[in-house]
Amino acid sequence: MTANLVNVLMGGVFHAAILFLVAAGLQVVFGVQKIFNLACGSFYALGAYTGVSAVGYFTGHGGPPALFILPLALGGLAVGLVGIVVERGLLRFVYDRDETFQLLLTFALVLMLEDLIRMTWGTAPVSTGGLYLSYGQARILGATVPVYNLIVIAASLAIALGIGWLLTRTAFGRIMRAAADNREIGVDMRWMYVRVFTLGTMLGTLGGALVIPATAAMSEMGIELIVEAFAVVVIGGLGSMRGALVGALVVGVLRAVAISVYPEVEMLLIYLIVIAVLLWRPRGLFGAAAA
Repeated sequence: MTANLVNVLMGGVFHAAILFLVAAGLQVVFGVQKIFNLACGSFYALGAYTGVSAVGYFTGHGGPPALFILPLALGGLAVGLVGIVVERGLLRFVYDRDETFQLLLTFALVLMLEDLIRMTWGTAPVSTGGLYLSYGQARILGATVPVYNLIVIAASLAIALGIGWLLTRTAFGRIMRAAADNREIGVDMRWMYVRVFTLGTMLGTLGGALVIPATAAMSEMGIELIVEAFAVVVIGGLGSMRGALVGALVVGVLRAVAISVYPEVEMLLIYLIVIAVLLWRPRGLFGAAAA
């Protein structure tokens, strides 16, 4: 029984580690640019497919399978540079428009990127096979956990600490926090927005790349992720990085428990938690109070 509980919890924490990366990108963009990026799930799916292709190219040209995580992560990060094109080509025209228009634009991105994925990789699921098992398995309280999952959890924690350091210890981070409160701070906001949106996009595409060894990439995977990311930011609070971490843990663990006990209520349970948070604390657990 202990082993089963550990397996469920570790599966939940692994999913939370991936979900945090996407939600962190969402929080960064919203905190500075005040845009709720519905396309975060599509960037996640794009990172997953690119990761599969990068690993396939690497192993197909004689790369050692044990090092597959390097092209996987690099591929996920590299495709995140599409954020530059999206921000300069589309988003910069809607910063002063109504929020509804911004949501419609990012939803249009969801549809466009989904079609782009289907045209490029087709509609059949793709995966990296069992490469993630090349790192072996660890025994934790009688449970068997893939070492790859532990690597991803550790990497996600390191990224969380890195984001915290970036926001509090660097000039760029201080400007980001200042811009979140006041756009008129005497800096070129055009390039600030480019860097912030690209950072948010790269976090999402990296999350998609890192999850793919443990599952399969499907064209619709981004839609489900949008719902979960939305739940994370509602629970944690819009614009709060600490909230993204806590919200991801709540959603990830509850999802894993629901799947193991009664899979039919997986999403229903998340919705109920979101409703409870909205009723009890509308701004989220760590969201700032409205002025």
